[in-house]
Amino acid sequence: MKGAFAIAAAAASAVGVSALATPARIEARASKASSGSLPTVTVKGNAFFAGGERFYIRGIDYQPGGSSGAADGSDPLADVRSCTRDIAKFKELGINTVRVYTVDNAKNHDACMKLLDAAGIYLALDVNSPNYSLNREDPAGSYNDVYLQSVFATIDTFAGYTNTLLFFSGNEVINADNNTNCAPYIKATTRDMKQYIDSQGYRKIPVGYSAADVESNRYDLATYMNCGTDDQRSDFFAFNDYSWCDHSTFQISGWDQKVQQYSNYGIPLFLSEYGCIKNDRNFEEISTLYSSQMSSVYSGGLVYEYSEEGSGYGLVTIGSSGVTPKPDFNFLKQQFAKAQVSGDGGYSSSGAASQCPKQSTTWEVKDFLGPDLPAIPQGAVKYMSSGAGKPPGLNGDGSQWATSGASKGTATPGSGSSGVQASSSSTATASGAASPGFRSDASLMPYLVCGATVFFSTFLGAALL
Repeated sequence: MKGAFAIAAAAASAVGVSALATPARIEARASKASSGSLPTVTVKGNAFFAGGERFYIRGIDYQPGGSSGAADGSDPLADVRSCTRDIAKFKELGINTVRVYTVDNAKNHDACMKLLDAAGIYLALDVNSPNYSLNREDPAGSYNDVYLQSVFATIDTFAGYTNTLLFFSGNEVINADNNTNCAPYIKATTRDMKQYIDSQGYRKIPVGYSAADVESNRYDLATYMNCGTDDQRSDFFAFNDYSWCDHSTFQISGWDQKVQQYSNYGIPLFLSEYGCIKNDRNFEEISTLYSSQMSSVYSGGLVYEYSEEGSGYGLVTIGSSGVTPKPDFNFLKQQFAKAQVSGDGGYSSSGAASQCPKQSTTWEVKDFLGPDLPAIPQGAVKYMSSGAGKPPGLNGDGSQWATSGASKGTATPGSGSSGVQASSSSTATASGAASPGFRSDASLMPYLVCGATVFFSTFLGAALL
């Protein structure tokens, strides 16, 4: 969400930390192995595919109530009345994806997910919430076992739905040059999520990150998330982009330069938020986004946002009398109806890793050599074998201050691969010596100062095709 869902650390300092329930495989998760009519979406090279067809994200961001609603425990996918109401509008727009920034992982989502499936709509889901997220002020301390238990519980809740398209490991955690040192913790969380999905026997649901619209370090972050061994790489990368403001063109907006810059990027790339409101909002960029000018590099995007939350980006207003479309809604509907991409769009099947970025004034992460990611916190190792256990929901005690459960060392490359299990790389032996793959040393120190911003990352992006 643009300009929202940043929650002050000071406000969260009153949140306590309590012990989690003993992890166990829960029946609620088994019930989520639900059937669906939509084919599952997979990654092939730098593109998504649904069955044998190229899949372009064509959607919107969906979080009625905005940041305040999420902070108050609102979950749009657990409210059957509201999701039924809104899915009718989604169908009218002709979208195939919604992004939701916050859900309550302790609630049941069967009804809304089935309604989305019946409407031909996939879910792009953020796994963070106001109380359970990485903290820019203290990324090392907030990357802990309590945080990962909530992340894994969210995966458990949604992995069984065939229309779960992908998971976002974070959203706009890095929003300036002076907090790029948060990157190793984002990358480690992405690695842990991929390993957890594999260890629980779920299908391979893509995991990646949604980046802020920061021109100075966006490409460095993109290459960082795609460099290293396969277990260290993201499955996709997305970023928020408001640079096309009507009336513009492929060249004036600078989108032509971005296509060129990412032309050799090896994983799917899409816009997690777009839709400038500075001038007229006719969504003229859609005809270009879903055309041969961009389809070889981009896989669509998510328009920000469905409901008006006071920032001017909403496509509809929601009131006591129902949903009222704004002019933006009709312009978007018209543009989506005209947007067509044929065939595979000229995608690249290579899936090559990127070169890791070099340290610079706008990229403060030290040169990545491989064994530089934080190891999974020791208290989270057990979840790989036993499951995450009882979900904490949105009203749990939170994770930002559960620093005693933070990572104590770094992991060797490949430690998060299938069959290797990164848990072994972050477990100390009884004698105190580190087990294979684990290094307990001062190598994490360069990551500890992650900028002076005191906000928690969590929320908001856009939708897809």
